[in-house]
Amino acid sequence: MSSGRIKQSAFAAFIFFAFSFVPKLAPAATGFQLVDPVELKMTNEPLAPGAAAIILYRQVDRFDDAHTPREDTYLRIKIFAEEGRKYGNVEIPFEKGFEDIVNLHARTIKPDGAIVPFDVQAFEKPVEKGRGLSYYVKTFSFPAVEPGCILEYYFTNDLKEGYIYQSHWIVSADMFTKHASFALRPYNGYGEYHLRWSWQQLPADAKPTKDQRGNMFMEAHNIPAFETEDYMPPENELKARVDFIYESEMLESDPDKYWQHIDKKWNGYLDSFVGKRKVMEEAVGQIVSPNDAPEVKLRKIYDRVQKLRNTSYEIGKTEQELKRDKEKAINNVEDVWKNGYGNDIQLTWLYLGLVRAAGFEAYGCWVANRREYFFDPKLMKQRELDSNVVLVKLNGKDLYLDPGSAYTPYGMLPWTETGVAGMKLDPDHGTWIRTTLPEASESQIRRDAKLKLSDAGDLEGTVTVTFTGLEAAYRRQRARHEDETARKKYIENGVKEEIPVAAEVELTSKPDWTSSEEPLVAVLDVKIPGWASNAGKREMLPVGFFSAPEKHIFEHSDRVHPIYYAYPNEKIDDVTVELPAGWKVESTPQDTKQDGKIIVYNLNVQNNNGTLHITRKLNVDILLLERKYYPSLRDFYQKVRTHDEQQILLQPGDVKAAN
Repeated sequence: MSSGRIKQSAFAAFIFFAFSFVPKLAPAATGFQLVDPVELKMTNEPLAPGAAAIILYRQVDRFDDAHTPREDTYLRIKIFAEEGRKYGNVEIPFEKGFEDIVNLHARTIKPDGAIVPFDVQAFEKPVEKGRGLSYYVKTFSFPAVEPGCILEYYFTNDLKEGYIYQSHWIVSADMFTKHASFALRPYNGYGEYHLRWSWQQLPADAKPTKDQRGNMFMEAHNIPAFETEDYMPPENELKARVDFIYESEMLESDPDKYWQHIDKKWNGYLDSFVGKRKVMEEAVGQIVSPNDAPEVKLRKIYDRVQKLRNTSYEIGKTEQELKRDKEKAINNVEDVWKNGYGNDIQLTWLYLGLVRAAGFEAYGCWVANRREYFFDPKLMKQRELDSNVVLVKLNGKDLYLDPGSAYTPYGMLPWTETGVAGMKLDPDHGTWIRTTLPEASESQIRRDAKLKLSDAGDLEGTVTVTFTGLEAAYRRQRARHEDETARKKYIENGVKEEIPVAAEVELTSKPDWTSSEEPLVAVLDVKIPGWASNAGKREMLPVGFFSAPEKHIFEHSDRVHPIYYAYPNEKIDDVTVELPAGWKVESTPQDTKQDGKIIVYNLNVQNNNGTLHITRKLNVDILLLERKYYPSLRDFYQKVRTHDEQQILLQPGDVKAAN
């Protein structure tokens, strides 16, 4: 679902066996309901004043069949106003490779009750939503959408076999929901699995209940619309929801005892997987020299592991392809090393085995990833510790490493694993840890521009963009399956989006898309027509050359959610503008330093005898900020916009002035 594969714990995998049952629930995706005349006459919803549309009824039925798990969904939407017509364009998200949307039916009910049936022509497309979070949607459009009409559709989400560990009810929707109904038929096959459930943000009248057959039900009414904002925590962390947790054994109800049990189980598995000391010592001898400094050894081993084939970053293969390739099973680090490949988890454990064999004190850790959730150990969800890292003691300090995460530089973790809780495995007693959060300066976007200004006010020249740290790793993961044409467009569009006006951009270099350690560098030819504007006999030149991302950030006066950045980062712009012959600089903005402690902005403009030198720096050292600080943060960005919109006043040469 994301550009980088989210690790799934080897300890949390379910093994299912054949069984069959006849569902006793009334599935949502079995046909349309009768038209309600009262709903047709509705013109507004008092509990959602001003809403352009609401969900009248939503039904979600989950069937955790071991071999054919599925989720049926039914929705009925009332359109009140012209603005609500947008809800006639439907996007149904799904995780490609694990889910598929089938049995899709829809109809429009006009205000007079006339029914407009149609054959749904759904299209599949990828969508990126926030940094590193992407998914696919099935999209289609209703016909004859107008205020007063009702839109109805239902579908089945076919889930991959064994997908029940993701079982949940998402209660919140992007519209006010008048009535919602949820049901779950739990797994009930061979082998004994115990079901727990937890919930958050539920309406006052909603509470999961269990019947005598073990089925779960819940009704909810008047559910507020979920508000989406820029730079907010993961939606799954904020939405009203119920999560179902399957355990292969009845575990402790006390969190401390629960995690002690998990540590013992996981540590036993890890010891059996890594415990090939002789093979690892022989392998280390091929990688490092005895006289290498400790950190040099760690780096060499890290680089060697990252050069192995990482199957987690390959396009999924069919069963036929797997049989044809005849890939050998991986049972331990010896298999990984000798076969020359493994998945992300196995490669990271190989690194653990190698550095231990090299004489380092090192530990295996399972950590949470914060792409979609924030981990809370009190909820006792072992599957949310789904990323593995290696903790190495070096010169009295803790060093966290994850070579199984492709394109991640030595000494860093992928952003989803930074600043998160985790468990350091230990045969006696697991220890809670928190991974490090990198400095903003370690993940940098630097733009060095060499530009010339024409008499007509156009800018033209080259821009060298350098991405380091997590900024480089993110882009390499994002584009790993793209061809050169798509990668070129990706870089070009990224630069265009940074420039506040329309610009012509063409990539002229070949960036290194494969390295983990080297910065990702792109050189582009850039032309910005009409950047300077006429002001009588003078020209005005804006200083915010790459300020578009900050132009509309935090514009709203109110804020619902906390502020959340994927990771601390830094932007540095170093722009040189050569003026036309005879042009002079009349005035430049004063140097600016706006220090908000956790966010700092600098702007400096220098006049060097016909050449302007502008430097701009924005350092964001924020991960999560409470909503109460939003007014101050918003005020900071308003000042940033004001400074970026400042002008350099130029006096054209004699020819231009005479005109």
